[in-house]
Amino acid sequence: MSQQVREELDVDAFTLGLVGPGQEWAGTVADGGTVRTHTPPACWGPMITPGFRGGHEVTRPIRVENAEPGDALVVRIRDVAVTSVATTTGSMAEREEAFGDDPFVDHVCPECGIEWPDSVVDGTGEEAIRCADCGANASSFGFEFGYTVAFDDDRTVGVTVGPDGAERLAADADEAMRLPEESRQHPILLYGPDAAEMPGTLGRLQPFVGNIGTTPAREFPDSHNAGDFGGFLVGADHDWGLEDETALEARTDGHLDSNDVRPGATLICPVRVEGAGLYVGDLHANQGDGELSLHTTDVSGRTELEVEVIKDLELDGPLLLPREEDLPHVAEPYTDAERAAGREVADEHDVELADAAPIQVIGSGATINEATENAFDRAGSLLDMTEGEVRGRCTFTGGVEIARLPGVVQLSMLVPTDTLEDVGLAETVRAQYDL
Repeated sequence: MSQQVREELDVDAFTLGLVGPGQEWAGTVADGGTVRTHTPPACWGPMITPGFRGGHEVTRPIRVENAEPGDALVVRIRDVAVTSVATTTGSMAEREEAFGDDPFVDHVCPECGIEWPDSVVDGTGEEAIRCADCGANASSFGFEFGYTVAFDDDRTVGVTVGPDGAERLAADADEAMRLPEESRQHPILLYGPDAAEMPGTLGRLQPFVGNIGTTPAREFPDSHNAGDFGGFLVGADHDWGLEDETALEARTDGHLDSNDVRPGATLICPVRVEGAGLYVGDLHANQGDGELSLHTTDVSGRTELEVEVIKDLELDGPLLLPREEDLPHVAEPYTDAERAAGREVADEHDVELADAAPIQVIGSGATINEATENAFDRAGSLLDMTEGEVRGRCTFTGGVEIARLPGVVQLSMLVPTDTLEDVGLAETVRAQYDL
């Protein structure tokens, strides 16, 4: 395919909830180039907009020069900036009459039966999203517990508001959420009057990217490009239903919801299609580990990313190199004093001290235990280690953290630098931690 290769590429075009090889390219960026995106909120807005085929609104895929299947794509996250001034979120309640197998995917008008109906906004609150054909409430989601959050000008804190504040924000929802021009979602702030619980709560903001990765080898709803949400596709009776769990191996686990995917972190993604097909979306203003409500503060925002291809580094799933302060303490790079103390002990016991550096292996699955087993498998395959050695190194020099319930984890370990050299990761890890 012929596309102009740009050293810097700005992307503001989005899919309608799908990721896969058939999506139209957003453009081509150079190997070593910079990508900038302006994305709408994911999760809630697409979830309540019945025309979407997935639960997010992510960018069209970005073609990266030189990237081929069997390579890895390094994505250095330079900046994430929140542009929304408020959002609404909470834990969800499903409206079973408005979908078939999956409330995120196969939407249907509960009265006239149109699949993925066009919709209009009529007022505010949870009855506001109406089928354009028959006027019925066509959204497949409401709130089990909801709250509306307003941000300060510097986007450092958020405060939950009461019914009056939620009503004012709902009346100006598009502007308050700063939806990009090409966005096709209804803003979740419209639900504000019905979602004004726990008012007066102050929260710290720490923005990150919830769904960022490379195009999978087959088409998935964008919210289901992971082993936990992807499991809902197995046996489903819609266009993206999968025959069995082996079909999920085509995924790239872009839907991480790890709050460590923030400025200063580096993500290393598997390349499954020619050009890699980097996509970006689902910016969050903040989130505690595990995303315990399954949803958090979805926002519009801007990202700046640097991309680089590592040739012939075949990955089963993503790797994350978080900021050093986001690592578990036992997985942080060694200090000079620690090396010196360790060398004395090693000399005393006649053993050669091995240097090591941190990586995190992402695992996903139907449950946290299955996600951790997946991370063990991926780490063992990448580093040529038995599961026993992986478990041992992660126990002594790492650990496991929950990115999202029900099943995405970050498996940390200090990996011998000789091993990192052998697999082609040493240079990237050294650059991340200034080693």
